[in-house]
Amino acid sequence: MRPTALGGYDDWPGFVRDALPLTGDELTTSVAGLLGVPEPPRPPAVRIVDDWQSDGVHGRVLEWSTGFGPPTRAWLVRPDDPGPHPGLLGLHCHAGVKSVGAERLVETPRPSAGAVRLRQELYEDRAVANELARAGFVVLCHDTFAWGSRRFGLDPLPWRLRDVMATYEAAWLAADHSPGDDEWYDVAAGHHENTVAKAAGLLGTSFAAMVAYDDLVALSVLRQLDAVDADRVGVFGFSGGGGRSAMLTALDPRIKASAIVCMMTTFDSLIPAYLDAHSWLFTTPGLARHLDHPSLTAGRARHHQLVVYAEDDALFPPQGMLAADRELTEHFHHGPATYQGLFLPGPHRFDRQMQDAVKTFLLSSL
Repeated sequence: MRPTALGGYDDWPGFVRDALPLTGDELTTSVAGLLGVPEPPRPPAVRIVDDWQSDGVHGRVLEWSTGFGPPTRAWLVRPDDPGPHPGLLGLHCHAGVKSVGAERLVETPRPSAGAVRLRQELYEDRAVANELARAGFVVLCHDTFAWGSRRFGLDPLPWRLRDVMATYEAAWLAADHSPGDDEWYDVAAGHHENTVAKAAGLLGTSFAAMVAYDDLVALSVLRQLDAVDADRVGVFGFSGGGGRSAMLTALDPRIKASAIVCMMTTFDSLIPAYLDAHSWLFTTPGLARHLDHPSLTAGRARHHQLVVYAEDDALFPPQGMLAADRELTEHFHHGPATYQGLFLPGPHRFDRQMQDAVKTFLLSSL
């Protein structure tokens, strides 16, 4: 038999077929309809997998089911005192690395090599979730659809990936390079994202919608925690995680603050030269006909919004970032909510200066 192209997710088509569409206020219903976001169930049963304390932070590894596919693994870090504290959902970046999910945001007693490497390369070797927990937040960071614990199984390889990976393996052999399991998987998963997006479209949803669904489930878990003040909840994310922050804030009107790092432009500015810098997570077919990224981010303009821009970001043209900043300033001009746009020199990253700016913003907003 031909191998499945949906390894570990053979129940996904049935789930989407039977799920109700997400509805809410006008914006939630509109955005959910454009993407094809299913309605999340009630908060799932959560299992504690591990527990630790270190440097003023209480950490836990959690696990739950979203209703299809493999279980979700998540990391919870909070201050030692019981609270209640403001809650934050930390949304990990894309980075072309799906072997590791949200662990890249959290310092744990036994970190994986992939999480350590990503923190060194993109986060200036700091675990941003732990830093925010020490500042007084309860921070939940989960693997989302297609990442980490929620990855697709690619052994055996789906039919279309066989020739692709054979080409890579021949190149690795010629270079006398032996890739580790995670490196091999990340290359294969990068190409497999096209198949996942194709399947989502066929099912009447989208890659971004399924990520948003997982994020909404995680948000419901965060709000149910005893240590969290459910009326003071925010989201933050870098790169693909920043795009997820914008989408989640549009879908859930109860989010009070959103911080986006290195993930802001107008959709028009991506065409024609910058489109190939982005994944299916940021390029849902048809979305740009109805909403631009700044208007999606502004949403109801009832939350507090920070956007950090990297002036030398290779993923976004300068004119697109400047135009987005102008649009966001205008969207928030007349309401009680606030918008801050911070431009910093340098490339695409979430370094300590940016992390400190996010922390300051969230402390003042929540």
